[in-house]
Amino acid sequence: MAISDQDVEKQIRHMMAFIEQEAKEKAEEIDAKAEEEFNIEKGRLVQNEKLKVMGFYEKKEKALDLQKKIQRSNLLNQSRLRVLKSRDDHVKGLLEETRRRLADITTSPRYDKFLEDCVTQGLCQLLEPAVVVRCRRQDADRVKKVLTKAQAEYGRITKGKTCTVTVDSAFLPADVSGGIELYSKDGKIKVANTLDSRLEMVSSQMLPQVRTALFGRNPNRRFDD
Repeated sequence: MAISDQDVEKQIRHMMAFIEQEAKEKAEEIDAKAEEEFNIEKGRLVQNEKLKVMGFYEKKEKALDLQKKIQRSNLLNQSRLRVLKSRDDHVKGLLEETRRRLADITTSPRYDKFLEDCVTQGLCQLLEPAVVVRCRRQDADRVKKVLTKAQAEYGRITKGKTCTVTVDSAFLPADVSGGIELYSKDGKIKVANTLDSRLEMVSSQMLPQVRTALFGRNPNRRFDD
């Protein structure tokens, strides 16, 4: 049976409609996939930028925190230094006041005995057959007066040793508080027995105890000086 032109036309329209529907569905599928991929890529980019921003501000926060810690540490160090300087100034003031009061010893009757003991001690340290004693100009007569007793005590301590002692024609500086210096005859050995040298020695030895008495024990110090 022959197909009419009308049937052929109908089949052609049907096939074209099918093809158009297939193309439309395929296009919609492509659009949907493209939309999905776009959203995924957009989400990835947004997340990356969000992480970058968060990382940037995290670094800023850490840098600010570090700066605050450094500033706090600097302020604490400056405060400690001011406290230490204030304490040092106070200790120096006490030592200076003590040095000024040493002059009172030279005007007391005890000073002659002190000079005698200084000479005896110096002789025992030097153990030389001849020694030169240097003193302040105003102490020269008092030193000469105690030499005999000092030499006798030296002989007793050393079980019979003798020593010729002379007072130097040169004198100690005017700013020395008192006491004497002893030299071997050739001047190569010296024993300082002035009030100032004794104060310096005692203050050096007792400085930790003085600091503790004035300011209390330092909790951060494991050992005393």
